[in-house]
Amino acid sequence: MTARVPYLVIGAGAMGLAVTWQLARRGQPVLALERFERGHARGASHGATRNFNNAYAAEHYLDLLTLARTEWDELARTTGEPLLRLHGLVTHGDPAVIGGVHAALSARGERAEVLSATEAGRRWSGMRFDGDALFTPDAGVVRAAAALEALERGARGLGADIRFGHAVTALEERADGVVVTVEADGTRADIVADVVVVTAGAWTSGILPPSFPLPRLTVTEESPAHFTPRGAPADWPSFNHFVDPDRQIGNVYGMPAPGEGVKVGLHLVGPVVDPDARTYRPVPALAERLREYVGEWMPGLDPDSAVPISCTYTSTDTEDFVLDRRGRIVVGAGFSGHGFKFTPAVGAVLAGLAVDDTARAAAPFRLP
Repeated sequence: MTARVPYLVIGAGAMGLAVTWQLARRGQPVLALERFERGHARGASHGATRNFNNAYAAEHYLDLLTLARTEWDELARTTGEPLLRLHGLVTHGDPAVIGGVHAALSARGERAEVLSATEAGRRWSGMRFDGDALFTPDAGVVRAAAALEALERGARGLGADIRFGHAVTALEERADGVVVTVEADGTRADIVADVVVVTAGAWTSGILPPSFPLPRLTVTEESPAHFTPRGAPADWPSFNHFVDPDRQIGNVYGMPAPGEGVKVGLHLVGPVVDPDARTYRPVPALAERLREYVGEWMPGLDPDSAVPISCTYTSTDTEDFVLDRRGRIVVGAGFSGHGFKFTPAVGAVLAGLAVDDTARAAAPFRLP
């Protein structure tokens, strides 16, 4: 007998768990399926920390970030798990970026302070600056691993059914629902859902029908690393460095990761990969560029102490997210290496699209 459910979420990483929690909060029966085991490291949701970075100038991202802050706080309240550590964010490099972000945040009443290079270097001695820096105190990190646990616990507590080790092998939209074929423990079965939400990260394109109007999604393997601080403990903020493209191959981000050092990464520079055939090893030339960057710009870190991390980015050409619905299928995809901070807000938007076929996300997030 074929099972039928009102709402089915495919992919139970951060975004899938978030939409499952948000649907359950709305009193909706929801089943979430995840191909891999809980806590796997094959996608983009694992790890201890992610930047809670508010250095955006675009209104649609700032609106989403405001919602995310509210929803992170609500998740923490309901599960008893503190999820944000707001030690502040320093953004430096391109003056146009700094000026645009400062103006946008100030216009919304957010706290944002421009410091000279000398002032910034005095305050954060582990970093080097060659121009003004923007400090935003209401930023920091999300405790990523704890967030996944809290989302799952919150969703299950509201009656959601979440199943790991369940791979979707086929999906077909019909007039009366979406038929999804699932394989688990060597057995195949069909589930019919009134609405399906696909949040499958690097595997999104392979799950959706070929006719679904996805933009191009490019999967890359990125290799940030943890570096060991030198000498006495320093005051480390989270940070963005918008670099001179003639000198660096990619912008740089990072954050303190207690117990692991300081995480530093080059943004969107890794090789294109098949998510099922990754090396899980950094490209030597890129690892050397990261080491050189740390040696030049971060005197408070030992550049030879790198412990690399492997993760995937699934990126659109514009680096904007895809949050939209066609027929009975809702999709959240293309988070382009900067989506985790928005997780519970993305879940809220996708849940809204699932329960209301007239709902719309902000225009830059919509399908063509």
